[in-house]
Amino acid sequence: MHKRILPIATAAFLFSLIIAGCTKLDTTDIGSDLLPAVDNVNTFDTILSITTTQGLPYLDTTKVANTDDHVLGKISNDPVFGTTTASVYAQFKPTFFPYYYGNAKDTIIGFDSVVLCLSYKGFWGDSITQPLTLEVRQVALNAGGLWDSLYQAKTVNYAPAVSGTLLGSTQVNFNTLGNYIKYSNGKDSVKNQIRIKLSPAFSNALYALDSTGNNAFRSDSLYKALFDNGLAITASTGNGLLYTNLTDSSSKLEIHFRRKNGSVPDTTYSAFKIYTSFGSSISPSSTADNIVRNRPAQVNNPPSTEIYLQTTPGTYANLTIPALSTLSNRIIHRAEVIVEQIPFSQPSDSYFSAPNFLYLDLKDTSITGAEKWKPVYFDLNPTQSYNPDNSLSFYPGSIDFAYYGGFVRDKKDVFGTPIKFYNFNITRYVQQIVTKHTFNYPLRLSAPYDIFYPQYDAGGIPFNNRLAWGRVKVGSGTNPNYTMRLRIVYSKL
Repeated sequence: MHKRILPIATAAFLFSLIIAGCTKLDTTDIGSDLLPAVDNVNTFDTILSITTTQGLPYLDTTKVANTDDHVLGKISNDPVFGTTTASVYAQFKPTFFPYYYGNAKDTIIGFDSVVLCLSYKGFWGDSITQPLTLEVRQVALNAGGLWDSLYQAKTVNYAPAVSGTLLGSTQVNFNTLGNYIKYSNGKDSVKNQIRIKLSPAFSNALYALDSTGNNAFRSDSLYKALFDNGLAITASTGNGLLYTNLTDSSSKLEIHFRRKNGSVPDTTYSAFKIYTSFGSSISPSSTADNIVRNRPAQVNNPPSTEIYLQTTPGTYANLTIPALSTLSNRIIHRAEVIVEQIPFSQPSDSYFSAPNFLYLDLKDTSITGAEKWKPVYFDLNPTQSYNPDNSLSFYPGSIDFAYYGGFVRDKKDVFGTPIKFYNFNITRYVQQIVTKHTFNYPLRLSAPYDIFYPQYDAGGIPFNNRLAWGRVKVGSGTNPNYTMRLRIVYSKL
């Protein structure tokens, strides 16, 4: 798995500079404003209809690695896409075994508190009208299954068994997360960290593990067997999703303890991390990120004029362009798929914003049985060689979004309402169809977190969306005002 860094704002700014700075036709840039004027003498345009159907949600196999940002929260009132719950599970363990608090010869006389700390990496949704409340419980000691594997990333469908005892809770104040919080009697401070104080019972039980006869910190397996199989962090109220990275230095189980400093008790603290150390290397401990969507009926079976797209674990659309198969040979200056948002209401569309990126790929018709897809030919990155039919070079390694498109943009619709829209440049792919009569593939439109082609590669290819961040209702191929369409600008031979 890959660490994800999403410079979305920077990318969008660069795209706007590219568009604003062009004064002539440049086939490496996306946007209808870059095309020469259609004079119907030398240059013409045409619109081809796209047949669209809603892709039903399916069992998502997306895996979240320990080093990835994890999603945590609850969407209780999205009037378009329904509800979402996202829960995080993590094993915070001592950083070495046998473990001791403070200095090796310190005399520990008690715990003051135990605090679960989570790094804050962002938020998507409504942070104003419905506060987000987080709760902490323990993963059951008999959770078993995938949870016992330290090295296997879990899918977004996986969740271990959890005990019912509440260990701690907090209401997240997003307005103050950027402020410094002082702790440890004012000696230390931190910002962009969520702090959940756990119960005295939990603190006392953890302290008792190191008493004579238990020696739970003697080994990883003994510590886990006696006490800690991990913590479950869930949301009981809220209308949005926050992002945390469990391998960030701010994420830890912080133990504030009292020790003898000479003859005077002294309070200090240490921390358990998401790492556990064995031998000469540091290995990530178990984590899981379970995301459950409950969508209303219209998302699975929408009206013929609507398509619903939701970022992973999400939905997709099936597209076909029948007229491409019989289009006569010509010089294609631009062929772009245009996708437009159907506005719903404010502030809902502001809280639950559209995906930063959509992705268009082809149905792999060479494979029978389960549906599989492959990349679009030629246009993902025209500066890199790749072959969607070759398992060794099926993907270009990176997408040139400035050329290919797929990033969210703003405009006003025919009624003057601000909407989001997306363009996909498939000029070279269409040129091959009309010139060489190559196959006109069905297409898939989605908002992925990973691009996954199991016939070629066992792992996912990171895409530019954050997990579960973004949703949009767009016009289908028959929508009268927000028609999904293929616009072709061409010259005759």
